[in-house]
Amino acid sequence: MAIIDIHTHMMHPAWVAAIGNHSGYGLSEAAGKKMIALNGRPYMPVEAEMLDYGRRIADMDKAGVDMAIVSLTTPSVYWAEAEMAAKLARCVNDDMAERQAAWPDRIRFLATLPWQYPNAALAELEHAAGLGAAGIFVGANIEGLSLTDPALAPIWAEIDKRALPVLLHPAPLPVAASMNLIQYNLVQAVGFMCDTTIAIARMIFDGFFERYPNLKLIAAHVGGTLPFIVGRLDACYQYMEPCREHISSPPSEYLARIYYDSIGYTKEAVELCIQVSGPGNVMFGSDYPHLIGHMGPAIERVRALAPEFHAPIFGTNARRIFGL
Repeated sequence: MAIIDIHTHMMHPAWVAAIGNHSGYGLSEAAGKKMIALNGRPYMPVEAEMLDYGRRIADMDKAGVDMAIVSLTTPSVYWAEAEMAAKLARCVNDDMAERQAAWPDRIRFLATLPWQYPNAALAELEHAAGLGAAGIFVGANIEGLSLTDPALAPIWAEIDKRALPVLLHPAPLPVAASMNLIQYNLVQAVGFMCDTTIAIARMIFDGFFERYPNLKLIAAHVGGTLPFIVGRLDACYQYMEPCREHISSPPSEYLARIYYDSIGYTKEAVELCIQVSGPGNVMFGSDYPHLIGHMGPAIERVRALAPEFHAPIFGTNARRIFGL
């Protein structure tokens, strides 16, 4: 049974060096690992596997993963000034396209865009599409900017026109520093789930999916907390007038129209996601090679599901959604 990993990350040395020199991020060390810092404190490790495609392929072979759709991770290039952001996005996309060409049966990539500079983002989207990008990567917030902001509308319109899959991935919440979310790494343990949930709930209530009907949006980490709070969202739609201002269907109907990965860490979390989305909308993801991203356990969680879900989640859905 083919296994396609749609949520898995790679970095580029130029990106690591550049973010390491940025005042809001920077580099540090913790437990012997090079770490990307956030506001002066260790935030995300730079794993050796994130810079070594040979090691990635070997680890895929060991785990039994046939294909990986790789992407950069947040904070992507959103922290950079215009020239640097465009330069780094081009560097990452060109590198990933080269790896895709080198391992055409094993590697696909999601394009990195400088979303905070819409004209540059549109140019890079055109370039990456020409390189054969399988889709687009976007943070759930662009250094605090909501994805429904009118400034980003031209990018979304072009993505919708192309009917490209978009992996929506959480980022540090704008309140991370003021709420001390770096403590115990609450940024990733809890904040990431909140970021995804807020971003997609805002999209739903804003009428975003009415404006972009061809968009194939993929909510990372089984949709954050969305599957758990779907009833609450529908109740707000039913009883709160502002929640009906731009939409004419309950949020649960929109949640069944978007896609999800299987990174839920328990079988029950993945099952809940399937209940909300349907079995045709969930794809395998591992989050490799982050500290809590392991291909083997991610595979076992899917195998623990009812057998009829195995083939769709492991590969059939991804082949249809990404046109593989």
